[in-house]
Amino acid sequence: MSAFDRDQALRLAQETFDIEAAAVLGLKARTGDAFARAVQAMLAVRGRVVVMGMGKSGHIGRKVAATLASTGTPAMFVHPAEASHGDLGMIKAIDLVLAISNGGESDEITAILPILKRFGVALVAMTGNANSTLAQHADIVLDSGVEKEACPLQLAPTASTTAQLALGDALAVALLDARGFRSEDFARSHPGGSLGRKLLTHLSDVMRSGDAVPRVGPDTAFPDLMREMSAKGLGASAIVDAGGRVLGIFTDGDLRRLIEKGADLRAVKAHEVMHAGPRTVRDDALAVEAAELMEQHRITSVLVVDAQGRLCGAVNSNDLMRAKVI
Repeated sequence: MSAFDRDQALRLAQETFDIEAAAVLGLKARTGDAFARAVQAMLAVRGRVVVMGMGKSGHIGRKVAATLASTGTPAMFVHPAEASHGDLGMIKAIDLVLAISNGGESDEITAILPILKRFGVALVAMTGNANSTLAQHADIVLDSGVEKEACPLQLAPTASTTAQLALGDALAVALLDARGFRSEDFARSHPGGSLGRKLLTHLSDVMRSGDAVPRVGPDTAFPDLMREMSAKGLGASAIVDAGGRVLGIFTDGDLRRLIEKGADLRAVKAHEVMHAGPRTVRDDALAVEAAELMEQHRITSVLVVDAQGRLCGAVNSNDLMRAKVI
């Protein structure tokens, strides 16, 4: 083993970045009608986009299939070697195969091309060799070729796999846009992630409701208002009319400010100390909307109302943190 050369390592890193960046940028000039036809074909497919690839192209293929699936295009990865031993049964005539191979001559892929044709499966090739067996059998050819690999030995797939990955991402983005795919749709396929929690958690899932919501009438004596706040532990209480519509709110912060002013609180009523017309959020809103409202107005709790303005719940920042919304 030769001695480590720090400067050589940094030089090779910089060269790798330059070569792979050039490989991706080189795709722009070659992305035209074939790309548009591939997107159109994937949009029209009634089954799934079945991605295939061997070796490093197979690793890229797995990622491309996962990206397609998470952005609204039903997709899966099938290993070409396993396909010849039974996994071809996963592929139906209503599917479309996206085969990835830089040289386009992988034996495991070329061996199953006649069978795919016999099944009537549409074939899109992503290859760096337009004259390859794969390209000749394909209905649509996407050129992923690169001038050279970043590997100084020109052996390890480096720039070529970067180009494949970028081209796969471009397909996913174009399909996402064509389908009108939204952040809410993305969240449905990522319920375990932070985005899923933010976009799928509704206030009704996390808010306090029923007797857990502190509320008093406008003529409630101040000691009774304080007892209601203490019993419910929200740090605030809603003031509502006889029909349950929100008139105002009184918070722990309001109490501290009144004490600092030396106010005589023994004889006051709830309506005399409340904040009229408080910030509220609808019961059909997402929990993240309540979090944004709190952050925007620097408050720690918010009342939840229905379409008629009737109090139906309350939520504070601790509730949202426990639900991992914030």
